[in-house]
Amino acid sequence: MTAEGSPPRTPTLGDVAKVAGVSIATASKALNGRTEVKAETRERVKRAAERLSFSPNALAQGLLTGRSGTVGLLTSDLEGRFSIPILMGAEDAFGSGKTSVFLCDARGDSIREQHHVRALLSRRVDGLIVVGSSTNPRASLGPDLPVPVVYAYAPSDHPQDLSLISDNVGGGRLAVEHLIASGRTRIAHITGDIDYSAASDRALGVTGALEAAGLPLTGGRVMYGSWNEAWGRGAARQLIERSPEVDAIVCGSDQIARGVIDALHEQNLDVPSQIAVIGFDNWGILATNSRPQLTSVDPRLEQLGRLAAKRLSEAIEGTTKHGIETIPCRVVTRASTAPSN
Repeated sequence: MTAEGSPPRTPTLGDVAKVAGVSIATASKALNGRTEVKAETRERVKRAAERLSFSPNALAQGLLTGRSGTVGLLTSDLEGRFSIPILMGAEDAFGSGKTSVFLCDARGDSIREQHHVRALLSRRVDGLIVVGSSTNPRASLGPDLPVPVVYAYAPSDHPQDLSLISDNVGGGRLAVEHLIASGRTRIAHITGDIDYSAASDRALGVTGALEAAGLPLTGGRVMYGSWNEAWGRGAARQLIERSPEVDAIVCGSDQIARGVIDALHEQNLDVPSQIAVIGFDNWGILATNSRPQLTSVDPRLEQLGRLAAKRLSEAIEGTTKHGIETIPCRVVTRASTAPSN
């Protein structure tokens, strides 16, 4: 409060300019990072703004820069297991840069999706991140949008778009390399629906790593099925009956892995001393509540979201990229793949 009892006056851009010894126009340009202002002048203006606790008005900044400071995050599966961490990562990255986010769920409906796109554009968003519900390619929103677009998890089917995906082939390879390093040599692969690129890509990594190590795929073939525990249980029973020598199983998802472990326990086969099991997705609630806790390949979905935010910010600034960019997976080691004796 001032001596008269009135609240303190909010500092203005003019106050910042006066303290920094520059014009109001120069102060504005400096605070907006304009390159025509010398670096030392920008720093002097920044220090003056910090000293006065000056916060630029977002609307005024938008009028100066032609930007709204908002972006749209459009998903097709907001309740899905995979879209949520991507969206969290993107929101975290934007939040650190004081960018507001509008979140829309199209629920897999292309008409609803177009409605959301129009609504977001009417709000003058500076760009869009589109998160798919699976790893299969999805239809592009088209080349004529007035703002940049980044696709995450599900790549766009248009080569001029920028798509960010996890390296599922590399993840399958990492799983096998981890098992071999743990002393396993008779390795099988149980995975999900063959129509999903996640299944075929992970299988490609598994079989490629086995071939590179000079090892056959135990069971003779990749076992494709469903992305659930029931399939994991049934497939494991088939595998043990056909190839009782198996000493490790790479599973295409953590849900499949949980079913596999259940079936092995039913047949009095110990995990991991007799058979090691590794999952995929690093779904914490499944992996840590498994008995034993489940080693899993982590597709690093939050990192994928953060990278999507970074690439969109770069595109908004004028640096555009095209094609598909992958981020590497990692193995999160837990008890289900402890080294064999």
